Order: sequence, then structure tokens, then C-alpha cells
Amino acid sequence: MAPYLPPHVDRFHLHPVAPRLAPMFCLVLLTVSCVLASFALACAAPFAAFAVVAAAMLPLRPALLVVTGAWLVNQTIGFGVLHYPVDGSSIAWGFVIGAAALVATVTSSAVLRALPQSRTPLVLTITLVFAYAAYELVLFAATPILGGEGAFTAAIVTRVGLTSAVWLAGLVAVCEIVRLIAPLRRKGAISA
Repeated sequence: MAPYLPPHVDRFHLHPVAPRLAPMFCLVLLTVSCVLASFALACAAPFAAFAVVAAAMLPLRPALLVVTGAWLVNQTIGFGVLHYPVDGSSIAWGFVIGAAALVATVTSSAVLRALPQSRTPLVLTITLVFAYAAYELVLFAATPILGGEGAFTAAIVTRVGLTSAVWLAGLVAVCEIVRLIAPLRRKGAISA
């Protein structure tokens, strides 16, 4: 952990920026990521990875707000740009995806509180496993009403899970790069 962080930040696993900037940084990071993922993956945005990053960086309430913002971006792109069908089923699935993302965020927050307070990749990986399981369970629970059971084959669930793992690694890498660059920028500003 960086020595310049106040003690109350110790419970967070990712701190690429000062605590007062963390909510805005997380919102921008996940919004940009969601835009990229929405175009690249269409309906399979890595919300479990987004949930882990938000929970690792923020208290629960702001994490939920940030993930909700990412979900809204995803839905806006889906219906507004990618022309998802505007029918009851698609709209209902959109809300189920949002609910699943929020459940994944709550799960991530709980798992991170239960695990050792470190930034180790293992802690974030375990958190992703639980977040992804919670996300998929919420989606699967909606299939008796909305259909779509065919999207829950082992191959599809594994592929989406691995995609979430890659996105999590990328998001954590961005956070670490920003964390490493921040002191250099401060030194440059002080010496200028």
C-alpha cells in the first residue's frame, strides 16, 4: 500500500488516486470501460469485473452508484446505438442485468471485507469468482420467466467468466499504472 494514504483507506484494495478522487476516478474508469465493452462484447459487458473494481475502490453505496452508472451506459448504447429490440423481454433482461450487476457489487464488497486486507491478485481473483457466480445466478434465476436458458451452457458461462477475468486484470493494471504515475506527476508539479 502507498504510504501517503490515510489510515481509513486501508480497508480498500485498490487506491489509484487520493480517496476524495476515488468515486470520480472509478466512475470514469468504469464508464469508459463499459463503452468499450458494450461495443466489443454487445450484451456481455463484464459487470462482475466492474463490480469487483468498484467494491475494491469504494464504500458500498458509491460502488453501487458507479456500477449503476456503468449499467446505464451499457443499456443506452445497447438500445440507442446497437439497436437492441425495444420489447418487453429485452427491457426486462436489461433490468435483470442491472440487478445482477448490483448483486455482484454487494457480493464483492462482502467478500473483500471477509478476506485479508491486501491488494494481492489472489484476493481480487477470489472476489471475482464470487461476484461472477452471484451475477450468473441472478441471470439464471430469471430464465424461467424470460427464457434464454441456452445462454447458460458451460462453454458460454466459462467464456464470459474468462472475459470478466481479463477485464478485471486490465482494470487493475490501469489502476496500478495510475497509482504509480501519480507520485511522479506530483513531483513534476512541485519542481516546476
